[in-house]
Amino acid sequence: MTEVLREPRQDRSRATRQRLLEAAIECLAEVGWSGSTVSVVAERAGVSRGAAQHHFPTREDLFTSAVEHVTSERLAVLRSRAVDLPAGPDRTRAVVGMVELMYTGPLFRAAIHLWVAASSDERLKERVVGLEAQVGRETHRTALELLGVDESRTGVREAVQATLDMARGLGLANLLTDDRKRRQRVLDQWAAMLADALHQEP
Repeated sequence: MTEVLREPRQDRSRATRQRLLEAAIECLAEVGWSGSTVSVVAERAGVSRGAAQHHFPTREDLFTSAVEHVTSERLAVLRSRAVDLPAGPDRTRAVVGMVELMYTGPLFRAAIHLWVAASSDERLKERVVGLEAQVGRETHRTALELLGVDESRTGVREAVQATLDMARGLGLANLLTDDRKRRQRVLDQWAAMLADALHQEP
């Protein structure tokens, strides 16, 4: 009987944690760091402040965990789509489009607010620097998998990293105005250049 009772309790705990993480990203993306308190997130998630602090003792715990969790979920979804990608240059353009989506949605907007807050908060900065290093490695590895290329080949690592850096820059440009048309032209051209660079004979 104890095991039967424990399982639903664990399920409820996981569901509560999930709601808090998703609500934290929504809050951070919409109202920024200053407006995103644990109380605000808890209310949006439909849980008590005490329940929120049970899962995440500090504000820093909550928001860095939220960015880490949602990023991991997004990367897992991208990896699951690898089997549906076309071959050749069309694959490269499709992957560049997938990378673009990583840097133009609410998750990226939330991350930006977290970066800005961390720039003047040493305790938060320590957490965010470590988080960003981890996210960067995972994103780079996922891009390599999706592109189906060998990082040991000369220039491949740099070309893939340049793609991620460019997508991040385009995402920043998109924060204040809808930059979609210009961004698509840039990405089309970059994808063509990237395909040539990645698939040329060694």
